[in-house]
Amino acid sequence: MPSDASVKNDSSSPPHSRSPSPIPSDTLTLRALVSTKDAGVIIGKGGKNVADLREQTGVKAGVSKVIPGVHERVLTVTGSVEAVAKAYNLIISQLVASNPASPSLSSPSTMHTSIRLLISHNLMGTIIGRNGLKIKAIQDGSGARMVASKEMLPQSTERIVEVQGSPEAIGRAVEEIGKCLLEDWERGLGTVLFHPGTVDDRSGAARRSGHGYSGSYGGSRRSNGDANRGRSSPPGSPTQAHSPISSQPPANLRTQNISIPSDMVGCIIGRSGTKITEIRRLSGSKISIAKAPHDETGERMFTIVGTPEANEKALFLLYNQLESEKERRVGREAQQQAED
Repeated sequence: MPSDASVKNDSSSPPHSRSPSPIPSDTLTLRALVSTKDAGVIIGKGGKNVADLREQTGVKAGVSKVIPGVHERVLTVTGSVEAVAKAYNLIISQLVASNPASPSLSSPSTMHTSIRLLISHNLMGTIIGRNGLKIKAIQDGSGARMVASKEMLPQSTERIVEVQGSPEAIGRAVEEIGKCLLEDWERGLGTVLFHPGTVDDRSGAARRSGHGYSGSYGGSRRSNGDANRGRSSPPGSPTQAHSPISSQPPANLRTQNISIPSDMVGCIIGRSGTKITEIRRLSGSKISIAKAPHDETGERMFTIVGTPEANEKALFLLYNQLESEKERRVGREAQQQAED
């Protein structure tokens, strides 16, 4: 299993706000990437299947809109950990049963399939655990297999965790994953959500909708209101938080720490500090960079201080810069191979 999910994103919320284990009133939102065909099965004729799912489990469930030319949609399920796990079990059983390629002698409960969960990059370490112990325990306890992608999805800070097995095994794994997400919910704050789209329009759509700036892993009591803030102040819009005429500093400053691979630090700083200066200016956050790696991974700590809106914008710009650099390096390697 990849164990490179070492990004650490610590909030400055007081310690007592963290719960060592989820309690029944906590609400989990778990998203998954599904094909357009599977989305049709999940919704059902006239919305019957998704309505039945809501009634049977008590969750809120929905699928993102169809985008022409894009063959994937996002399934979003919200409810208690147990209800979300039950809902995913039912959804996967339904998808297996609807698949004409399924052998007629096999029942849905014995069929092996998979679901691609969308997980915040900052929460991957929570699921994988030290030396991969947590993910091994989830796999052993549920009977499902889990494969975590190494790369973040385009224009987002989410990665895919593919859970493979029978619907029941996947349901058990989803429940354990959900508990992990709620236990460490603060790390998911500021997640830039993935939205399927063509390469040309993805970033524009995320910016226009403002949906790419909502925290997705907090409980209902702990809602940080990111979604509303994102809509009221999309990236690129001026915010009062860093207005030059502000007479007093905003009271809701938050500190977030993220780890960046040492070989990527230079591309974020830019020549003579031009890139990091631009990110500070556009976001309104103060960003400081550790001079030396903070642990054996060789990663450097970036400390971001600002309002939640400013920090989310800073995170988006930082990850965008990382992604641009990764694409540039891949292109350069491909060119060198072609020349050889």
